[in-house]
Amino acid sequence: MTDRKQGGRFRKVTDKVRRAPEPQEDDLWERVQLARHAERPYTLDYINRLCTDFEELHGDRYFADDAALVAGFGRYHDTPVAFIGQQKGRDTNERTYRNFGMAGPEGYRKAMRVMEIANRLGIPVVTLIDTPGAFPGASAEERGQGGAISRSIQMMWRLDVPTVAVVIGEGSSGGALGLGVADRVLMLENSTYSVISPEGASAILWRDASKAKLAAQAFKPTAANCYRWGVVDAVVPEPEGGAHTDHEQAAEILDQYLSRTLAELGAMPAAERRRARRERFRKLGPLRDPEGGMGMATGRETPPPG
Repeated sequence: MTDRKQGGRFRKVTDKVRRAPEPQEDDLWERVQLARHAERPYTLDYINRLCTDFEELHGDRYFADDAALVAGFGRYHDTPVAFIGQQKGRDTNERTYRNFGMAGPEGYRKAMRVMEIANRLGIPVVTLIDTPGAFPGASAEERGQGGAISRSIQMMWRLDVPTVAVVIGEGSSGGALGLGVADRVLMLENSTYSVISPEGASAILWRDASKAKLAAQAFKPTAANCYRWGVVDAVVPEPEGGAHTDHEQAAEILDQYLSRTLAELGAMPAAERRRARRERFRKLGPLRDPEGGMGMATGRETPPPG
C-alpha cells in the first residue's frame, strides 16, 4: 500500500474517531474483549514482521531474566532500532512462562538496560505495550516493583533519542505506563489504555470483579476516547474485524505509521524532542468547569499527522 493511500486511510480513521458518538456499554465492552483476543498479534509477532536481525537481550544484570518483557535490537528499514514490549502467550505453558505479560521489576530493569544502550548509541526506542498490569505479587514488591517502574518512567522522560510507544492490545496500570512515556504515543484501533484494568477497578470500587463491564463504562479506556482526551497522538487502524484476523496486514499498517513517525522525530533536535515530550505529559489531565460541571479538558482540536 502506498504512503498516499495509507495516509488517506489514517485521515479517514481520524475523522471517524472524532465524529463517532460515545460508545454504548456493550460496544465498549466488545472493544475491551477485542484488545484481549487470544489470537491478537503480540509483541514478538510485530517485531518479527517489522524488523530483521532482531537480537533479544536477556537479564537485568541484578537478579534474573523476565520472560514477560522482551527487549533487544533489530534493523528496521535498514536502521537500528531498540524494541521493548510485554509478551503474552498462546497456550497454557507459554502463558505461564510469560506470566501473562505481567512483568516484574527484572523486566523493567532489563528494559532500562536496553534504553540506556540505545541512548548511548543514538538508536531510537520503540515500545509495544500489551499488559493487564505489572505483576502484583508480594515477591515482585519485595524486589522493588514500584521503584523499577518509576525509574523506567524517569529514564524515558530523559532519553535523547526518538521514542515511540504503541499500545497494541491492553495497556493497563503502571505496567503500561512504565513503557509509555514517549515522544509519540499511538494506539491500535481496538486496543485499550487505562490506569487500571476494569476487573481491578470493579474489585476496588464495588469489591466485585464481576462488575468489570460497569467499571469500563465509567472510565472508557478505548482508543477513540483516549484520542479525544489527548492521551494518545493517533489511532492506528486495524484490518477489518480486528488485528487478530490478519497479522500481516496489521503489521503492515503499523509499519506505515511507525516509519513516518520515526522519520519526523529524527528530524528534530534532541533538546526540542525532550522539551516537547515533557510538555506533552504535563498537559495531560487538566480539569475545567464545562458549563457548571467538573470534567476533563480534551485539548484535542486537530487531527494527528497523516
